[in-house]
Amino acid sequence: MSETVHQLSAALDPGSIAIIGASSDPNRIGGIALDHLARLGFKGQVYPVNPKYPELAGFRCYADVESLPAAPDVAVLALAAEDVLPMLERCHARRIGAAVVYAAGFAEVGGAGVQRQNELVEFCRRTGMQVIGPNCMGLANLQTRAITSFVPTFRAFPPDEQTGTLSLVTQSGSMCADLYVMGWMMNMRFRHFINTGNEACVDYADYLDYLASDTATKAIAGYVEGLRDGPKFIAAATRLRQANKPLILLKAGESERGSQVTESHTAALAGNRAIYRAAFSQLGVMQARHTVHLTDLAYLSRFLEGKRVGRKVMVASISGAMGALTADLLSAEGLELPVLPQAGQDRLLDIVPGIAMVCNPVDMTGQLFSKPRLATEILQTLLDSDLADVLLVFATGSLFERIAPELIEVATGSSCLVVMIATSGQPETHQRLEQAGIAVFPDAARACEALGSVVRRAGNAERAEYWHELRQAAMAAPRPAAPPPARGDEYEVKQWLAQFGVPVGAAEVAASPEQAEAIARRMGGLSAMKILSPDVAHKTEVGGVRLNIRPEDAQAAARGIEEAARAAAPQAELRGLLVQPMESGVGELIVGVTRDPVFGLAMTVGLGGIMTEIFQDVAHRLLPVDETIALDMLQELRGAALLQGFRGRPKADVQAAARAIAAVSRAALACGPGLTDIEINPLLIKAEGQGAVALDALLLTTEKTAK
Repeated sequence: MSETVHQLSAALDPGSIAIIGASSDPNRIGGIALDHLARLGFKGQVYPVNPKYPELAGFRCYADVESLPAAPDVAVLALAAEDVLPMLERCHARRIGAAVVYAAGFAEVGGAGVQRQNELVEFCRRTGMQVIGPNCMGLANLQTRAITSFVPTFRAFPPDEQTGTLSLVTQSGSMCADLYVMGWMMNMRFRHFINTGNEACVDYADYLDYLASDTATKAIAGYVEGLRDGPKFIAAATRLRQANKPLILLKAGESERGSQVTESHTAALAGNRAIYRAAFSQLGVMQARHTVHLTDLAYLSRFLEGKRVGRKVMVASISGAMGALTADLLSAEGLELPVLPQAGQDRLLDIVPGIAMVCNPVDMTGQLFSKPRLATEILQTLLDSDLADVLLVFATGSLFERIAPELIEVATGSSCLVVMIATSGQPETHQRLEQAGIAVFPDAARACEALGSVVRRAGNAERAEYWHELRQAAMAAPRPAAPPPARGDEYEVKQWLAQFGVPVGAAEVAASPEQAEAIARRMGGLSAMKILSPDVAHKTEVGGVRLNIRPEDAQAAARGIEEAARAAAPQAELRGLLVQPMESGVGELIVGVTRDPVFGLAMTVGLGGIMTEIFQDVAHRLLPVDETIALDMLQELRGAALLQGFRGRPKADVQAAARAIAAVSRAALACGPGLTDIEINPLLIKAEGQGAVALDALLLTTEKTAK
């Protein structure tokens, strides 16, 4: 294990626990965890600390932490907020390396609480102590019964002899308890119960990193409101994916940043929700839509080991109507229902004469009662077709009980994922199916929604590893010596971008209207003209752009641009005019990079015009982005057909667009930590084989980058 994980093991897998502020009342915060340890079978050492009592819950009680016979692995502080830091100092003096802090009253309340949390952070930095929380409900290792949580849920739903392999990690204590109960009701058992609280000293990603090394944890379900350290999360999620441990997260607070005016369109398009979704997808994280979906995904993850998980689903149902409905639900999730080959259909017609649905879905009908092993023959025929990645079976009532033994027989030894939808049935039958590796869902919509997410994760795994390797190479690559221009205008930005392969086209700078006319006449044909200024991000808003200018009209157009810009932006530094020939193409893109506060540099690509402004038709990725990923982004757009020769339109040079997008990514990575935005708007895509060109460019930096 890494050093961080080794230190967290003292809190997550302790052999000895001190409860400081222990209570004789098993319903008080200082008494609940002590009661759990006493009643649920923790085999390690327990040290209650409270000067009022000689003994608590059957354990010898100590007057203070200095009286303890040995330094425990973890100390639980059931104390008021103002008493936390002095007690942590005393724990550190006793060489206690980890602590769980229940108390609220820190950064979450603002004011003095922020200062109190800052002091706690500084204490952890100075001492190296692993402090869980504050403002948390604690932890529970349900395998060893090392429970340092004051959640009373474990009384009604205590850990039992079943070995749990799912770990819960949530930023909300009540959510952790709710998910525990929801999972319990679906016959799931748990390995770790982790409530992270304020994460003052131990980050959410630190727990994920620990669980990646925890051999008893096979999957992680979590709830997050906001991540604090994007790079650390990326590293932990990568470790989990490479260990083949599904990470399933429910993200709350997904509202966009708002509609505030920004200097780049990209910053407005790349909101909190969009970047989180892009990051989760790139990392192979399953993002749940709601708590039931999260629980269903955690449940289904139990049955994935050793199974192939793909898009092709064969459906067998005792009800033709339910078969059709299930087909609709699966299609809505992007899954496929391959047609059963004719030989298989003929076999089914022989087995069940008069059957109405044989191609997929298959209607097994009520004739299952009339012939022994009829279900076996139908289900085996579907599996023998070699078309199924997933076999989905619907039955209810007495037919569920009738089919279950035969489904178990057919599924045994199959590499196909088998899922049963049963709206009723005996609990014992459900349990036998699960023991045979068959997931049982009470509802078709829930089963199909979970399958869709699981299949998408499987499809994302290879792309996630590809991006990981690309990112590692980009991080190791040396940065170019030349920084981006300080307060660069459009011409300077384009020239800097060109060195990375961004196609910028011909353009010249005119210092006066007379020079602008001379340049336009030399270029010939129609030209475009813009005000040149590092202080004007949106030129059209100040009247700083004219298009389709004839050479003889160039001087007048230039004077008009300068006058409009001076009137609209009197404080702006004007550096002349940019003159370039008019360009035509098949379509326009907006290509931008902005700095997300959590994950860092993220790219947005969208079709220009109303597709971006009104329909928000954009794709997002964390950097780096190469040509392969750029093509994926373009294909992801709802309007992608417009670039593929839609209704007789010429095909766009999509490969050239992908090369330009990848070049923007390289440029952004070369900027260093001071980059805030790069935007190409628009990137004009010409007809196939004719390339692409950046018609406008914006680069915004801080002083860190602009040297």
